[in-house]
Amino acid sequence: MASMEMEVTDGSWGVWKTPLKKLARFFERSRDRWKAKYVAKREQYKRMGNQVRAVEKSRVKWRQTAEHAQKQVRELESELEQYQKKFPA
Repeated sequence: MASMEMEVTDGSWGVWKTPLKKLARFFERSRDRWKAKYVAKREQYKRMGNQVRAVEKSRVKWRQTAEHAQKQVRELESELEQYQKKFPA
């Protein structure tokens, strides 16, 4: 069985022997978990970006609706004032 000897230069860790097959499985699982984590994050960021754009679009629509309603209220109030001037109570 192939193994890899890794020795730390200062000697504080000693000699480690790990089979290459075990290392390969470890690194493969580590890579797969890392990829899955960041794919999920990328999807989350995309959803959040879409949500932000939808909210901004909705705000613009509601702002326009509110401004139109305010304009209509001002017009009706001025119309009411004109009628009150013509026909005082």
